[in-house]
Amino acid sequence: MKALTWQGKRHLSVEEVPDPQIQEPADAIIRVTSTAICGSDLHLYELLGPFMHKGDILGHEPVGIVEEVGSAVTSLKPGDRVVVPFNIACGQCYMCGIGLQSQCETTQNRAHGMGAALFGYTELYGSIPGGQAEYLRVPYADYGPVKIDNPDADDERYLFLSDILPTAWQAVDYANVPDRGTLAVLGLGPVGQFCTRIGKHLGYRVIGVDGIPDRRAMAERHGVATLDWGSQCAEDLRGMTGGRGPDAVIDAVGMEAHGSPGAATAQAAVGILPPPLAKAAMKTAGLDRLSALHTAIDAVRRGGTISVSGVYGGHSDPMPLMTMFDKQIQLRMGQCNVRHWIGDLLPLVEDDADPLGVGDLVTHRAPLDEAPAMYEKFQKKEDGCIKVVLKP
Repeated sequence: MKALTWQGKRHLSVEEVPDPQIQEPADAIIRVTSTAICGSDLHLYELLGPFMHKGDILGHEPVGIVEEVGSAVTSLKPGDRVVVPFNIACGQCYMCGIGLQSQCETTQNRAHGMGAALFGYTELYGSIPGGQAEYLRVPYADYGPVKIDNPDADDERYLFLSDILPTAWQAVDYANVPDRGTLAVLGLGPVGQFCTRIGKHLGYRVIGVDGIPDRRAMAERHGVATLDWGSQCAEDLRGMTGGRGPDAVIDAVGMEAHGSPGAATAQAAVGILPPPLAKAAMKTAGLDRLSALHTAIDAVRRGGTISVSGVYGGHSDPMPLMTMFDKQIQLRMGQCNVRHWIGDLLPLVEDDADPLGVGDLVTHRAPLDEAPAMYEKFQKKEDGCIKVVLKP
């Protein structure tokens, strides 16, 4: 089959690789019909190379058709159409039982001290072949995949249930916004866009912040007030909220935020180290660009909540704990527990009125062969690129 493979920093290629096979009785093989590039995939393209291996298959946002199932699979059959969550979770352990599928005790990567395995996402999360490919092996297929019962619906109506829509829903839930409260969203990439729409859907006043006009324009189409990113961002947010600050702030940016020159230099330095030294540095150093998170801490009102959905990777990041303590800030974060939120989201996705605007997110569609060029375009934010869908 064809698959998008990692070959080195900023070096991806589509290669012919062996087809996936049933390895365990609970496996299924999915023929991928649509698969998206996630903002967190860009971290593999740029920063997390020390934990990648040449030939690793990327991607964790697939929709497809079941081709084959293992002998223990009872809920799926060949021909079923499914969307596959990016977490690999068993559905039987304690963590899955309390709705923390991203911490699944069956697939936890204990050798690295990390949580549940993920599709297409570094040795830290299992080096599991990903979904930017023609076929995908799906473990624990009775639990993970979400069946799509509407045969006529376009893939893109359901595709975002794999990751970014539940990630945004969890971020807003974790933000703990009071009734008719104000929610600020830092970063209007795909997750940030959905955070703003979910906030509006739930009745909050929402302010989106981004430095790119195309992204602000997309948010504004959905009734969201926006601000340009800049050094006065926190002050501007306070000015829009009676001098107090928003009740809650979502950091939907993560480790590659702009405006952190020291961390950017450190990231570049790690990028040229041999892999063993780079791994050691990333496991012990503060390498994240923290401008978005520090802005959230500055902007949120006293007693407010910060919800972090952007991915961070540093182990020793400096944090202003005195300010956080003094302001009585609540802080929540974590990998999304996709399966936990499907019951809330599936009816909204299947509503023809499209209350969350899933039909207005994709800006670029391309065949799998063009994936390397689309990664570059997405990273550089060229041509108004906000969300890319690949068609294997």
